[in-house]
Amino acid sequence: MTTAASPRHTVAMVTLGCARNEVDSEELAGQLEAGGFLLVDDPADAETVVVNTCGFVEAAKKDSVDTLLAAADLKDDGVTRSVVAVGCLAERYGADLATSMPEADAVLGFDDYPDIAERLRGILAGERHAAHTPTDRRTLLPITPVDRRASDVVVPGHGLESIGAGAPATGPRTVRRRLDGGPMAPLKLASGCDRRCAFCAIPSFRGSFVSRRPSDVLAEARWLASEGVRELFLVSENSTSYGKDLGDIRLLETLLPELAAIEGVSRVRVSYLQPAETRPGLVTAIASTPGVADYFDLSFQHASATVLRRMRRFGDPESFLGLLADVRRQAPAAGVRSNFIVGFPGETESDFETLCAFVSEARLDAVGVFGYSDEDGTEAASYADKLSADEIEERVEHLSGLVEQLTAQRAEERIGERVEVLLETLDDGAMEGRAACQGPEVDGCTTLTAVPDGARVGDMIEAVVVATEGVDLVASPVAAPTGSADEPPARH
Repeated sequence: MTTAASPRHTVAMVTLGCARNEVDSEELAGQLEAGGFLLVDDPADAETVVVNTCGFVEAAKKDSVDTLLAAADLKDDGVTRSVVAVGCLAERYGADLATSMPEADAVLGFDDYPDIAERLRGILAGERHAAHTPTDRRTLLPITPVDRRASDVVVPGHGLESIGAGAPATGPRTVRRRLDGGPMAPLKLASGCDRRCAFCAIPSFRGSFVSRRPSDVLAEARWLASEGVRELFLVSENSTSYGKDLGDIRLLETLLPELAAIEGVSRVRVSYLQPAETRPGLVTAIASTPGVADYFDLSFQHASATVLRRMRRFGDPESFLGLLADVRRQAPAAGVRSNFIVGFPGETESDFETLCAFVSEARLDAVGVFGYSDEDGTEAASYADKLSADEIEERVEHLSGLVEQLTAQRAEERIGERVEVLLETLDDGAMEGRAACQGPEVDGCTTLTAVPDGARVGDMIEAVVVATEGVDLVASPVAAPTGSADEPPARH
């Protein structure tokens, strides 16, 4: 902690990658503020710029490196004195990243997170930090229910227990400081992953799957609601696994009603469901719990059973379409998004046709299409039968074009549908938000033709879809807003 004689250094957080990284950044920001640092929004105004990197795919790695270089350029102007890399790229490559990027003054791993303020203060004082040599983090944690019941698992970057700044704390805790004041906030359910998908390196640097205890999730959710958050976006590497290491694989089904009942919360949204693990009870819980969005983020990755087996995943068009039928039977207006990898080693023309046929039949609301690329340390990197870069690019372009048409058609099907829109932007005539079928940042938005008198950001606006623009919806309000700051929000 800082003393009266200690300078209050300025620091800026720059976050790349997924919503899980956003939570990590807010936890780091909370610790830095508690440790005497002054947080600033503009990196150009900060003595230290902390870049929370992404290490998922090559494009994300390049973006992280470019961001670090841009931050390092700020040192030429006199205010910025140090640039520090944290996050997945820093954890994944450690000393190698530090050697290849001398522009960064330090590369910190997850084990540095509890002492982040001390680390940054030392770096500003001229101390040299020795970057870690990466290890497989899957070996660091107990993962069986017996192990979890016997001990509290608190590991940096791995299911940290989090509460808001100023809240009472017992045991090992880290504070969280919001960096974005919008009405939606990610809330971490767990970290790590126990699956061994052949294309994915995440388990090696995020470690084994570790669920946060429900009491900690609920405590943080209540704090977020007190900070003005109206939508809780539950994030993890695999939300369908939540609770299995605590001895209750159905824990998410019991947690959802408790989260939705928190005063001030208008909507709870679940992200990243593994299709092969999406049990009927979880579908029912999401579809039938008041206040939980009818939204299913199903990571299919492919549809060909042959390709999925090579990916170390499970499924086929019939089982996936059956799951979608069950979703729509219980929640006819549900939003469904997914991601697909194109050009996986050994993918034949027939496999690709199977994928395209599935996407055509699935009626998905939002789709991410990624061309396969080798990832260091993954099983698939050693596979034979690699497709050429030109073949992969051609298939990506074909599927992306198909997806663009299909998702636009799916949006058009919603014309006449009644939706509840979380108002997120009300500025200079821009009136935008998201319906329950639209996830944050990646699924499009809903533009309102008008906003009722007295409406504020964070209100829920009932509206009817009257037009579309690609995947985006245009809706006309039909009722007064609910959930304003002056009165408790209505349950939805």
